Amino acid sequence: MSITVLLADDHAMFRSGLRAVLDTQPDLTCVAEAADGAAAVDQARRHAPDVAVLDVRMPRMDGLAATAAIVANDHTKVLILTTYDLDEYVYRALRAGASGFLLKSLPPEEMISAIRVAARGDALIDPSVTRRLAARFTDSIRPTDATHPRLTTREHEVLLLLAEALSNAEIAARLTIGEETVKTHVSRVLAKLSLRDRVHAVVYAHRHGLVP
Repeated sequence: MSITVLLADDHAMFRSGLRAVLDTQPDLTCVAEAADGAAAVDQARRHAPDVAVLDVRMPRMDGLAATAAIVANDHTKVLILTTYDLDEYVYRALRAGASGFLLKSLPPEEMISAIRVAARGDALIDPSVTRRLAARFTDSIRPTDATHPRLTTREHEVLLLLAEALSNAEIAARLTIGEETVKTHVSRVLAKLSLRDRVHAVVYAHRHGLVP
């Protein structure tokens, strides 16, 4: 089944280039483009893509504001794409509900991989960036109630590995269990801790002192 993608960037040449890259992949389909954030929100509502790739700096509505509107539909994952590796952008992207933060300097093959990873619901922020932000930006997740259900031993192990920004496949290899089992554990961890996604699970683990 093809992964549907929305591209939003105010530079038509960049959009065309990225779309050409996506068109080479049999499992990726660009269903819409937008030149500004407001148009991106409209196209996301119309097409409900699996993944929306949004530039940060766009007219009318920037990519961060557009992200907050788009993720209201739980189906669509958002990747923030920018030229600038700024902590403030990453922080705001996380608060807006983005599932990843990528630089435009990424090689095409890594961009393609990132879209596939986002569609699966995996984390997409480089571990070094995650560690740098964790201490400063823990307010991106509200404290959970102290009476939340306790995690099982295995779920706790999975949470610690999520904190290392590992993919499901990497967690499965580390724990010597199947990927489907990992997916089940991840879903339970997110549900029990009332976390929106894996990226917030990373910050949660750091906030609560579960990792060094």
